[in-house]
Amino acid sequence: MNENGKLKTAESNENIRKDVTKGTFICLAFVVLLGVYFGSTMGVGIMFSVIMKTAHDLLLNTAFYIMAIAVVAGALSFVFSEFGVTALINKVLSPVMRPIFGLPGASALGAVTAYFSDNPVIVPIAKDPAYAKYFKKYEWATMVNFGTTFGMGIIITGGILGIQGGKFSISVLLGTIFAIIGDVFAVRLLMHFTKKMFGTKEKVGAEYLDSEISQVPEGYRKIRPGSNFQRGLNAAFDGGKAGVELGLSIIPGILIFTTFVMMLTNGPSIVDGKEIYQGVANEGTGLLPMLGDKLSFILVPLFGFDNSQVLGLPIISLGACGASIAGAKSLADAGGITLHDMTVYFAMAYCWAGFLSTHASISDSLGMREITTKAMLTQFIGGLIAGVIANYGFQLLSVFFNF
Repeated sequence: MNENGKLKTAESNENIRKDVTKGTFICLAFVVLLGVYFGSTMGVGIMFSVIMKTAHDLLLNTAFYIMAIAVVAGALSFVFSEFGVTALINKVLSPVMRPIFGLPGASALGAVTAYFSDNPVIVPIAKDPAYAKYFKKYEWATMVNFGTTFGMGIIITGGILGIQGGKFSISVLLGTIFAIIGDVFAVRLLMHFTKKMFGTKEKVGAEYLDSEISQVPEGYRKIRPGSNFQRGLNAAFDGGKAGVELGLSIIPGILIFTTFVMMLTNGPSIVDGKEIYQGVANEGTGLLPMLGDKLSFILVPLFGFDNSQVLGLPIISLGACGASIAGAKSLADAGGITLHDMTVYFAMAYCWAGFLSTHASISDSLGMREITTKAMLTQFIGGLIAGVIANYGFQLLSVFFNF
């Protein structure tokens, strides 16, 4: 083929571009802008130190922790599928999950597992063929948001209940209800897009799962050979192996995106009452909380916060839910947060659960990169809805119950 032929072939291929394009300079400008911003705020040397140490801390204390959870959750999921527990959950809870979330009853298993761990744990469960068979593809794709709906639940619930001997227990109860309402919007909104992308008839393909889907008649399931003990053992090992693969696959997303978000969320270290950059892990510029203060004229009427400092808590929870819990405790100890404010914050933090740090890696692990931005947008909207409903819902309920 001559050069003209090669050029025509290249021009007709959407995955081929010229060596240098407009995108080259946009990418370069973006990287330089970030470098100038972080470098001018904390110093260039400290900036690189913070990036490396934060990423290292996330690898040891977050990524490997999630991998451990994923191994256990994957094993449990595969054992449940092997012995029909998933099928039973599907039959029992389908009348509840279908009207609320538009998902089959089997999704309840993912909800419970995610509640007791973190958002990404939904991946090894969703990628189990015996679990995925209950879903259409457009439903299965919403696991990105559904896992975040319940992920971190036990962590944030325990964290807030532990403040001042359970003083904010009513905030946890009401906040959970309002958060789930917001999450219903998040899942349903994403489902609106996935229906258009995949249609309503297509099933989940084997390329998205951890093993080939067997052709089993409706109402039946395929089991492993051997005794009950051997079947359970093999199922647990298969599920654990799937969890290890998940743990490895989400490491890039956690290290890249979470490091970036935490550097925009956290502030400098406090030494002797002074803010000082030491180049240690988890330092940042505090840009996201600062933006929250600037937008208080919009956010206060929506969410009704009595203290503008509370505005920073849900914003922090976008990237690091655990960090926002620590901030809530500090405000509560200083007497700076009311039952109302804690309820609104809890609803938003529960709904968001640090999704900016995990959505990209979950989408990638599910083989659904194309829905990442839509999943993020709809989850963000769900959190806003949860906050607004919590604000006005708490005010209405306080009239009758005198909170």
